[in-house]
Amino acid sequence: MKYIYEEKAGPTGPTLLLLHGTGGTESDLLPLAKIIDPDANILSVRGNVLENGMPRFFRRLAEGVFDEEDLIKRTEELHEFLNEASQRIGFDRKQITAIGYSNGANIAGSLLFHYKDSLQKVILHHPMVPRKGIDLPDLTGTEVFIAAGDNDPMCSPEEAEELERLLTNAGANVDIHWESNGHQLTMSEVKAAAGWYAK
Repeated sequence: MKYIYEEKAGPTGPTLLLLHGTGGTESDLLPLAKIIDPDANILSVRGNVLENGMPRFFRRLAEGVFDEEDLIKRTEELHEFLNEASQRIGFDRKQITAIGYSNGANIAGSLLFHYKDSLQKVILHHPMVPRKGIDLPDLTGTEVFIAAGDNDPMCSPEEAEELERLLTNAGANVDIHWESNGHQLTMSEVKAAAGWYAK
């Protein structure tokens, strides 16, 4: 996987895992990391699936309809990449906070749905429920921040609320923050995420 790694906190400090939206690159969310935690290591990954030339983290069959088989495969791929990269680069695998937007939020959510202890904290900007009707691992101790739009045309408020419910029922501590700017990633929600992270 293509990625950028910036060491700031060293091998024992926190690492921010940045996961872009459709058509983005590993450079897109770097400004967010500086707002959320300027002293953390940064691991920013590029999705390795192309949709009409636009990078994504997994395939979809249509807008809002995920290719479930590919989602499972790519989630495993990212999970294994984090395991391998933490050994090779030298960062604490247990101190990863994922920050994902849209498609990046969905792959981060999928890590939570499939792997216990894959992520310590998660900031999901405009996520959807990655998979329906599966049993989630025990997420006790996992901290999750969801930024959702009450008028988001791609990720409905009901979808965000369902994700909050599923994660809470699995034991995660979930906070949800509402905006009214459609599917846009706004500075106000990034600042809200930074305030949540600082707690």
